[in-house]
Amino acid sequence: MPKILVVCTANICRSPVAEALLADRLQAYGEADWQVSSAGTWAQIQRGASQFSQEVVMEQDGLDISQHQARMVTAVLLADQDLVLCMESGHAEALRAEFPDQAHKIYMLSQMVNNRRFNISDPYGGPKEGYQMMVTQVRDLIDEGLPRIIELAQQEGREAAG
Repeated sequence: MPKILVVCTANICRSPVAEALLADRLQAYGEADWQVSSAGTWAQIQRGASQFSQEVVMEQDGLDISQHQARMVTAVLLADQDLVLCMESGHAEALRAEFPDQAHKIYMLSQMVNNRRFNISDPYGGPKEGYQMMVTQVRDLIDEGLPRIIELAQQEGREAAG
């Protein structure tokens, strides 16, 4: 069963939304046994998902992230994943530098669609409209990039097992 980790900064806005959307899409695709989780590069305080992230993903997609608790990326957590999807290039670069033995499975979420590379803006502290834009962008990337996400996670899982 492949494991995918989604990473942002504090693990309260973007990555909890991406975690819920990706798990939902994998289940709809028939991959219900996959594990999707999230963490942050600076998630030093354990707290729930931001209020606007909770509201927008519930309003737009009917997904409840109210039980989410932020956590920090660790070596143990990263080593247990088949694929790591980051919201920003800085997240991916920092993780590759800190955990070079895991660098081969760290990507930006935007790379899942035609290998594009762009950051997904952090809406933290801004108006609800910023969260709506973020959720739409994350959803579109996951929906369009799902075949590549599945391919990469399965490939890494086979290599790790073999």
